[in-house]
Formats: sequence, C-alpha cells, structure tokens
Amino acid sequence: MDSDEILALLMDTAAEVITPRFRSLTSQDIAQKDPGDLVTVADREAEVIITAALRDRFPAAVVVGEEATAADPAIMDAFSSAEHAFTVDPLDGTKNFVEGSPDYAVMVAELRGGRPVRSWIWQPEAALAYVAESGGGVWRNGVRLEPVSPTRAHDTLPRGATSVSLRTAPKGLAALTTPPWSAGMAHLAVLTGQLDFVLFRKDWPWDHVPGVLMATELAGRVGRLDGTPYDPRRRQGWLLSASTTQMFETVRGPLCEALDAGGHDARPTGQS
Repeated sequence: MDSDEILALLMDTAAEVITPRFRSLTSQDIAQKDPGDLVTVADREAEVIITAALRDRFPAAVVVGEEATAADPAIMDAFSSAEHAFTVDPLDGTKNFVEGSPDYAVMVAELRGGRPVRSWIWQPEAALAYVAESGGGVWRNGVRLEPVSPTRAHDTLPRGATSVSLRTAPKGLAALTTPPWSAGMAHLAVLTGQLDFVLFRKDWPWDHVPGVLMATELAGRVGRLDGTPYDPRRRQGWLLSASTTQMFETVRGPLCEALDAGGHDARPTGQS
C-alpha cells in the first residue's frame, strides 16, 4: 500500500466507525481496561478494520494494535524482533473522545528493523492529515511543513508539558502545563511550535512512533531522559519530545533534577 492508500484507510475507517459515534456514545459503548484507562466500541472496531487491511497487504509484517496488545501482551514480544512492523492506535485520545472533545486522532506507523520509516496521523474533527516518510519530510494536508523557527526572546523560558504532576518545579523552565489526553496531539503541539517540549511517563509504541518520525523529520529530537535515543522496541518509560536537539538538552537536566528531588504524583495528568 502506498502512503495515500494507508491515509485513505485511516480516513475511511474513522468515517465508518468513529465519527458517527462522536458525542453519541452510550454507557454500553464504553469500558475500562484499567482504572481510568477507557476503551470504546469505536476503538475496537477501528483497530480490527485497520489491522485486517494491513495484514492483507503485508502478511509478513507484525501489526501491533493498542487494543489487541491489551488483550494479549505477548504481541509485544513479536514486535520486539520484527523486521517489518506496523503500530496502530485506532483512537488516540479516547478520554477526549468520550468527553466530546475533538482532540483525538487515528494513528499508524511503519517500521523496518525497528526504525520508523512512515507514519500517519489523521484528526477527523479538524480534518487534518499529517503524513511523514523517512527522508521525505512531514506533510499536512498536502503542504510540506518546515521546522519551527527559534523566535523566542532570550528572557523567555522554555514552555512545556508533562503527563504527570511533578512535585518539584524544574528550574529554568516555564510552569509546566498539562498535555492533551492524546500522545499524538502532544507530539503535534511540539512540532508545530505550540510547545517546546513534552515529557511522557508512558512509552507505548503506538502512542509515540508516528510523532517520533515526524519530530525527527522536522529537526526535533525524541529520546530518553538519560540522553539515549528512543528505541520503540524497548519499554523504559520517561520519553522526552523536544522541538530541537538544543531544546532537548536545555530541558533534560532540569527535568531530571526535579524528578530526582521530588518524584511525581502517581496519577497522570494527561496522555492517553
């Protein structure tokens, strides 16, 4: 499947099983995988459709879907050694979707040898399609995006968000905000200049691989707090997405110090 076909798959699936249920869910349509971790009939049906289409065209590839992995964690073992794989987040931002917020997306990424090579983020309510290919840049509704220009005044502190509440405020950074309950939307906020960085506690590959490729193509950096690169096949927690390599290094130290000094509250403040 070429890039346009996969984008069409996401758009058609959303139109078929997701958007008709937006602001029309019943209590029977919503369940909890874990306390506070919601799933809807739209998540499940969308993943089945997208996964089936990818497996039909790429029978040798491992397809890692959020809902399938919740039911069978062993899928991650196959993903960790797969030469060719896809990640599927059928409804990124389920909490937003349930609450009637338009800030949700359908996301897919393709990996070769564990390296992201193509990714797609479709926002149905905003009618925005982000598409990236390794070495080919990032495109939004057919228009190529450029890296965010560093236009901040020297006395303006870096603006960021974190998906948990830090007990100790990081020094030298503006007050941290809460990212949307959607990892994909949070990555987009960084690569479009709304935020300088986002710190995530969870690092599930379907949440991050699409945005990681886009950040990389736009001269951003996503990695671990110890400075090592992000490997989607290894779950280590704490993932930092920043608009530039310089921004990554600027904020990494204060965030590490804040975590070492006071830790964080267990209850997440954002990110699906």
